[in-house]
Amino acid sequence: MFSSLNIFRLVALLEGVSYILLLFIATPIKYLLGEPQYVKLLGMPHGILFVAYVALAVLFKKEFTWSNKQFLIVLVASIIPFGTFYIDRKYLKATQ
Repeated sequence: MFSSLNIFRLVALLEGVSYILLLFIATPIKYLLGEPQYVKLLGMPHGILFVAYVALAVLFKKEFTWSNKQFLIVLVASIIPFGTFYIDRKYLKATQ
C-alpha cells in the first residue's frame, strides 16, 4: 500500500528524472538538431510533477516539522538538477 510519504518520494523521483531528461536530453536536441518535439513531449509531464512536488512539500512541511530553512531547501531543490534525489535521501528516506 502506498503511504502519502511514498507518494511524495515517488513524485520527487519522477520530477527529478523528468527534469534531467528535459534539461540534458530534450533541450540540447531542440537547439542543436532543431527538433522541438522532445521538449513538448517532456514539458507537460515535468510541469505537472513540479507542481505536485511543491504542493506535497507544502502539505508535508508541518508533518515533518521542517524549519523554514529546511522547507526552503526542499523547494529550491526542485529547480536544481539532481536536487530532488538529495531531498529524498536527506529528508524523506530518513523519516521512514
